Amino acid sequence: MEAEAVRLETEPPYDVSTLDGDPSGLPLVVRPAGEPSLNRLCGWLEANAAWVQAHIARHGAILFRGFAVDSAEDFERLARAIDDDLKNEYLGTSPRDALTKYVFSASELPPVYPIPQHCEMSFVKDPPRRLFFSCLLEPQPGGGETPLVDYRKVWRDMDPVVRQRFVDGGIRIVRNYAGPAGGSKLDLWKLKRWDEMFLTTDKDAVEAKCRAQGFEPIWTENDGLRIVSTQPVFRDHPLTGERVWHNHTATFHLSAAPGEYQRIHALRPTLKNFALLQFARAMVALQRATRGSDEQSMHCTYVDGTEIPDADMEHVRDVTWRHLVVNPWRLGDVVAIDNHSVAHGRLPYVGPRRIAVCWA
Repeated sequence: MEAEAVRLETEPPYDVSTLDGDPSGLPLVVRPAGEPSLNRLCGWLEANAAWVQAHIARHGAILFRGFAVDSAEDFERLARAIDDDLKNEYLGTSPRDALTKYVFSASELPPVYPIPQHCEMSFVKDPPRRLFFSCLLEPQPGGGETPLVDYRKVWRDMDPVVRQRFVDGGIRIVRNYAGPAGGSKLDLWKLKRWDEMFLTTDKDAVEAKCRAQGFEPIWTENDGLRIVSTQPVFRDHPLTGERVWHNHTATFHLSAAPGEYQRIHALRPTLKNFALLQFARAMVALQRATRGSDEQSMHCTYVDGTEIPDADMEHVRDVTWRHLVVNPWRLGDVVAIDNHSVAHGRLPYVGPRRIAVCWA
């Protein structure tokens, strides 16, 4: 149940609450107090930008529920009322379909795949400051949620010894992309093609984009592309100065799939989830036995190439899941996320589901 409304410095003309009763909890929920007018909401958001930005930074995310957001165009309009500087260059790994020039499907990965927690494009030079999701088709109960987690809390709650190993080591990310002709259809970890990500087959243009982001592009056999990048595991929040666990280790490390399925099975202990956990463990063992670190579809190590122990990644997942907020989608929901501090993911699902995304 949502908590009773909490009073804020400036009262908006809406019902405002948090999911967990904590006045600073994640996310803040804004619902119509009367007629669910999208026009009125957008006008209020544009006129009260300072309130909106302060509360996104404080809570990490604001969920707008019940405002009759019926289309990708409605969603884009609401996002622009919060941040009009939307972008459409996507250098991430999930396949996405364009719904408008700036709105995309959140991910076209198969529904059975879990997407671990991450801040959007945390590995680029300047990650998005805002991330927006909207529910255009509500999934069946018991799956398809987009969990959120406050990475400021994850940073604070990590074992200092483990955290220091990550700080001292930094991370080196390796991603391998097939060329325009495609690659092996048997590779379950296969990413989209490099021409799909960069929207060009011009290798000079690809190399220029990589270097602008601090990526090292390496052309491999069969017209493949390997992208190597390094970074710290943290960023300091640009407004509050808080230190944030801000990286893609939980997504890119080879242990990600079995690590996620283990926790998904604990959350939803079904035979299907148990079978997927065992399958993921077997596939990762095969990947490790047949490929080196740099040949994996995606993987990360310390900057010097030393492997990050699975036990340390398990600790990261333990702390992350301790703070995970799993809130079922409702049709028309829009969530605005502070990408500097809050991570998101996706739980597996069955049946139809349509979640849209845009960013600024």
